[in-house]
Order: sequence, then structure tokens, then C-alpha cells
Amino acid sequence: MPWDWQPKLKQVANSLGLALFSTPFDNTAVDFLETMGVPAYKIASFELIDMPLIRRVAATGKPVILSTGMATLAEIEEAVHAIRQVQSENTAIALLKCTSAYPASPDDMNLRTIPDLLSRFGVPVGLSDHTLAGAVPAVAVTLGACIIEKHLTLSRADGGPDAPFSLEPDEFRELVRSVRIAERSLGRALYECSKAEMSSRKFRRSLFITEDLPAGTTLQEEHVRSLRPAAGLAPKYREAVLGRRLKVDVKRGTPLEWELLQ
Repeated sequence: MPWDWQPKLKQVANSLGLALFSTPFDNTAVDFLETMGVPAYKIASFELIDMPLIRRVAATGKPVILSTGMATLAEIEEAVHAIRQVQSENTAIALLKCTSAYPASPDDMNLRTIPDLLSRFGVPVGLSDHTLAGAVPAVAVTLGACIIEKHLTLSRADGGPDAPFSLEPDEFRELVRSVRIAERSLGRALYECSKAEMSSRKFRRSLFITEDLPAGTTLQEEHVRSLRPAAGLAPKYREAVLGRRLKVDVKRGTPLEWELLQ
């Protein structure tokens, strides 16, 4: 991207409340971006093994996002170590799971790497996504991704080196919508009836009397049936009520309660 575009783009981004930063490919680019006051740096997958560049970026003291396409675990560890050598153990580092194919197939994404990176490095992890499958970023979020990097174009028909794996605005909007739904749906570990489910509880089954029975009747299998709604005893009590006698006359269709039994 032409350097003279970037201050202009940053001015527009600032007016919209967006943080704009860039990916440097050599030390002169880092120096230029420092004059712009960028808030962070991104290291592309192809530069992950460029330790002098990574150390130069780390020397700015800014947060660093490392893309990990093509990288071995040892190469990722070396890059993270290079940053921490220059800064400290508390350096703001994020890792992006990336498949450096353009476009990439969902079959090659190996998104289970995301929680593994989280476990190994203890830093924020995201996804650098080159697929055209909207489901991939949403799945990444469910596995712990907190950053999604995606290429955007106004029209793939306009061409350009990134066009084949870039999203058009409507597609990008749908991606964001899917990611936000995935984030909301994660919730928390819950093993109780949620508020949204409360109205459905009445459609559970319960025990009902199947025919008119006089007081003193000993309940047999044919007298009790599990039916909807949940107005009586839960079905798990069926064996416990069989052989018990009724205290009062009971009509067919009456929900069975303990109070009806001797």
C-alpha cells in the first residue's frame, strides 16, 4: 500500500472511532508507522521468521499481533520469545491461527489449534481467515478466538491480488453478524432451567389417572399413564405410586399427586 495513503486512512479511521495500524515488512516501514502513531503492529505469516524485524517492532513497546501461517511450533515460540526478550513477560502479544493458502479450504483450517495456542502461550488468540466460508470465523470464536482478521474488497470483480479470498461488504456484514451470534450463544456452563425455558416446562410429561376410580382403589399399571402436561407427579415416580391406595374418588384425567394417596 502506498505510504502516502496511510496517514490519510488513519485520519478517516480516527474520525470513525476505529484503530488503524499496519503490517511493516522492514525497519523503514516501522519507522514510518511510528511517525503516524499507530497503536499496534501486525507481523504477517511470511515474516514470522524474520527475528530482526520482530525485535524492531517489539522495541516500539506497542502490542504485536503475530500471524502463524506455515509456522512450526518452534518458530512460533521463537517469535514470541524474541518479543519478550526486547520487552517483558507482560508484553501484549496476540497470535492468529492462519492457513497461508489463498483462498484457503475449510478442510485445511485445523481450528483446534486455537485452544492449543491458548493453552501453550497464555495470550489472546484469533484467526486470520482466507476462506470464503462464513462459518469458519464463527466456529473459531466458539474455540476461543477473540480476533478475526478478514480481507475486504468493494468488489471481487475489480480484481487485485487479494480479490479471490476477500469478502464484499454484504458478505462481511454477514460474517460479523455470524460472529456476534456465536459470541452470544457461548454463554456459560448451565445445568438448570433458563428463563427462556420456563414456559416450556409445562409441556413435560407427568402422571395421570386413566379412568374413574373410587376411594380405596389400589393403583395398578393400567390406572396410571405418563402424559402431557406437567400437572402431576413426574414420571420417575410411577413405580413408587403403583400398589398405593387412593384416599378419595378420582376422575379420569386427574393429575396424580401425593395428596391423593394413602
